[in-house]
Amino acid sequence: MYAIVEVGAIQYLVKKDEVLDVARQSTEEGEECIFDKVLLVSKDKKLQVGTPYVKGASVSATIVRHLKGQKVISYKYRRRKSRDWKKGHRQQLSQIKIKEIQVS
Repeated sequence: MYAIVEVGAIQYLVKKDEVLDVARQSTEEGEECIFDKVLLVSKDKKLQVGTPYVKGASVSATIVRHLKGQKVISYKYRRRKSRDWKKGHRQQLSQIKIKEIQVS
C-alpha cells in the first residue's frame, strides 16, 4: 500500500514505516501529525485518484527530529562591473516516519 501526499507545495510517494525529510512542521519532536491532502492511494492493486484529493484518506506520521538541509550557495557575477553577489541558505526540515495510511 502506498499513497501520494502533498506536504507544503511538494508531493511525496509514501509507504508505511518510511522515513522522509519534508518542510518544517509546527509540531514538536515525537508528536503525531496527520496529512489529509492525499492525491492518490493504492491498496490491493486498486488505485483511488482524487479530484484533487481523495475524500476520507489521510496519512499519519510522527516527527522524528527537526534538522537543517544542506547549504545552498547562490552566486552572481557581473563582468567588467566589479560587482558580485553571494548568499547562502539552509532549508529548515522535519524528518518524519510514516505510521499509517488510512482510507475510508
